[in-house]
Amino acid sequence: MASEPKADVTEVALQPISPLADSPATDSIADEMASVPVEKAVVRGGMFRSLRNYNYRLFAAGGVVSNVGTWMQRTAQDWLVLSLTGGSGTALGITVALQFLPMLLFGLWGGVLADRYPKRRLLVVADSLMGLLALAMGVLIVSGAVQVWHVFVMAFLLGLLACVEVPTRQAFVVEMVGRDDLPNAIALNSSTFNLARVVGPALAGVLIAVLSTGPIFMLNALTFGAVIAGLLLMRKSELRTPERVPRAKGQLREGLRYVGRRPELLLPILIVAFVAVFAQSFSTAIALMATNVYNAGSSAFGIASSALAIGALSGALLAARQIKPRRRYLLLGAAFFGIFQMMAAFAPGYLTFLLLLVPAGMAMITVNTTANATVQMGASHAMRGRVMGIYILVFTGGAPIGAPLVGWLSELAGPRIAVLATGTLSLLGVGLALLVTRLVAKRQGLTERILPTRAAMRMFRRTITPNAAGH
Repeated sequence: MASEPKADVTEVALQPISPLADSPATDSIADEMASVPVEKAVVRGGMFRSLRNYNYRLFAAGGVVSNVGTWMQRTAQDWLVLSLTGGSGTALGITVALQFLPMLLFGLWGGVLADRYPKRRLLVVADSLMGLLALAMGVLIVSGAVQVWHVFVMAFLLGLLACVEVPTRQAFVVEMVGRDDLPNAIALNSSTFNLARVVGPALAGVLIAVLSTGPIFMLNALTFGAVIAGLLLMRKSELRTPERVPRAKGQLREGLRYVGRRPELLLPILIVAFVAVFAQSFSTAIALMATNVYNAGSSAFGIASSALAIGALSGALLAARQIKPRRRYLLLGAAFFGIFQMMAAFAPGYLTFLLLLVPAGMAMITVNTTANATVQMGASHAMRGRVMGIYILVFTGGAPIGAPLVGWLSELAGPRIAVLATGTLSLLGVGLALLVTRLVAKRQGLTERILPTRAAMRMFRRTITPNAAGH
């Protein structure tokens, strides 16, 4: 719904053969949390059980339409910047950075607002303003008046609105479906988001060749009407609305302390923080590889983003069958995402590059869905907005760092070296997240049960050691 990639999706797909037993003591992130038994979940609808809920059906349907438009606009925006600047990777990186910079500056306050005000009302206002921005940019392009600084300004304003819209939307899901179906709803959000990610860029590539970029921005403005209509048509009486958190001093600090004292929340947030620096900039790397290495046209350019989304969609659908998030999927997903980035850097041809994007997308969505579900299930109703504000901050806040870095490395040493560097740093970041979480938990005297198990860490090291040795 918003104007940059998000994990809904934020978004557990890989099913690796593991020496770990499927016991709660070694495999579950949140064993102490309430969850639905497998048999009960199957009876209640299996993979698509959340769609039994009327309000969630409206939410999901509007999300599909709006996200198709959003991904069309994102592809058109990248193509527009490259066209206006003669293929500048730095300009493209700056655009992405400006779109995510507000989340670094104001993202935590968006979570406070989500706890303080009715979430459905906030979403209607934020999505309406996003639609108006898309319409204004479309008019500028069609009139021939657009300049690259217009794109910079629009990206920054969209980022400001996303500070409120994204954590509010994430925290709103549980109010529609309840706690039992929350992991399933998060996975289905990822599925609809990545279905749009498959369709949107490919459709945008065709429309850019036929209509140019302006009409795509206008079309995206119209698609926001679908999600707004869905929100307005919801049955308010069926929403599980928590008590509103009153205005008080220190609410932001309270949210930070809440996360810092709970390692079961800290681990997924830290992993997302390190991985997202390069996951959010991966679209920039894909664009630079497609245009500057493989000399792809507009249609082939769109297919590259769709290839990543095909893997993400497949992973999200598999994640919908999971009853609760599991720690090993979080660790292995993060490790394999870095590995497939490194492999993509050495792809000899465009087809090989596209094929490697599919498992990379699956690994990426594994991290997103597992972390998102873990954080939401572990947060109390009163703190969920602020906790999701922190989660979205680290998830999207890495782009202002990663996107310019990818652009700069690409111009300095070429896109292949840039992609190789991001994959390597992703792997190192996962290891650092594990280390920090264990140190924090041990300092607080917490038990081993909520820490990454030694078996999981050994499996993680075995996963990355052969690859590291090969390079």
